[in-house]
Amino acid sequence: MTAAGDTIVALATPRGQSALAVVRVSGPDAIAVVDGVFSGASLADASSHSAHVGSIRMPNKDVLDQVIVTLFRNPRSATGEDVVEVSCHGGDVASALVVDCLVGCGARPASPGEFTQRAFLNGKVDLAQAEAIGDLIHARAVRAHRVSVAHLYGRYSELIDAFRNELLDLVAFLELELDFSEEDVEFADRERLQRAFREGEALLDDLLASYRYGRTLSDGIRVAIAGRPNAGKSTLLNAVLGSDRAIVSEVAGTTRDSIEAESSYDGHRLIWVDTAGLRGTSDSIEAEGVERAKRIAAEADVVVYVVDARDGLQAEEIAFVGSLESLPVIILHNKMDLVKTSPVFSEGHLPFSALDARLARRPPDMLLEAVIEAAIGSGAASDEHRTVTSARHVAHLGTARTALERAAAAFRTGASGDMLVSDLKEAMDHLGMITGAMTNEDVLDRIFSRFCIGK
Repeated sequence: MTAAGDTIVALATPRGQSALAVVRVSGPDAIAVVDGVFSGASLADASSHSAHVGSIRMPNKDVLDQVIVTLFRNPRSATGEDVVEVSCHGGDVASALVVDCLVGCGARPASPGEFTQRAFLNGKVDLAQAEAIGDLIHARAVRAHRVSVAHLYGRYSELIDAFRNELLDLVAFLELELDFSEEDVEFADRERLQRAFREGEALLDDLLASYRYGRTLSDGIRVAIAGRPNAGKSTLLNAVLGSDRAIVSEVAGTTRDSIEAESSYDGHRLIWVDTAGLRGTSDSIEAEGVERAKRIAAEADVVVYVVDARDGLQAEEIAFVGSLESLPVIILHNKMDLVKTSPVFSEGHLPFSALDARLARRPPDMLLEAVIEAAIGSGAASDEHRTVTSARHVAHLGTARTALERAAAAFRTGASGDMLVSDLKEAMDHLGMITGAMTNEDVLDRIFSRFCIGK
């Protein structure tokens, strides 16, 4: 946890050459610290949300840089404290000198995520929104960005809070009944209670199911390209990337180690792994590549198994595909440009020509759509705010779902009210852990330590 009485400073923009850099200061002495080295206006007398042109000067009056200072007075700031942002010239030197100057005047360097942590502690965002800020910064695909924005604006939190507040009301009435147990009275509406169980279980099931989709947004979809040597795996990789990333050769066993590369399609991030050809070999290096290919395939989200359409699937290939069990597998019948007659393919089998796709220099839409559908399944949420991307949230949602199910069962069997209240409170607590209504210092430190410095 941060020391609330400290004034912190950090570079809020990436290091390196740029037109501008922003140095952020937050805390009770933020205005005084910057005012002491700023010439151009008296910040102590300036109104909130105002910008001022001037210079940052060392205590000996040497000019460090010409800057624009923007002032945000509490509580109308991102952190809920006094905040000053100093826009100086870009580059590592100017921004570092400004930061050092402000540290010398009483601010201390901020820890990772400390600005966002203060925003949470001061009630500017809840914990789910704070995590969405981190996700937004690290988003590497358009759909991941959309979900992060939806969570940042609080629609996801509203779902959690609305149901938690409903449980809170019901628990209050049930506890009132326990206080008057000798009077044999009912304060809690039984129909409302049943409706809360039914709708709550549906909501939690919906959110939990969305994680399959949400995880692909945060981690990307890992696609293993597997198959026998010379089936066209490397040509396929080059086709989906639109560049010659892998070496293509008629010599069997050219690819001996995995080659990893990324592409995007329809807002999704796809991580392609081209693997060594699967076959028996006496070459120890190639054999290690084959074993590594099997491990990569087993750990992927989707396997694209490439088959030479002229040969079809061999017995050992059928056995290998079967060993992948429940993992989604797309059988890609490649080199269809060399096949005179086009057979009818069953579900999960696609005709393809990696060479034609590579020469056309456009994404093979049919394959990419099949890969995304195989990875996501039916877990894709229609609304971004109903998509769960955090494993931490899934753990709390799962525990809340189990506690709610126990409470519903206790209600149906006429169990004592204190058992019902205990299970409902457990569900409430775990829902509160998602938004930060219930939390502890260790959880907060772990979450915010993953943020970058300056955010």
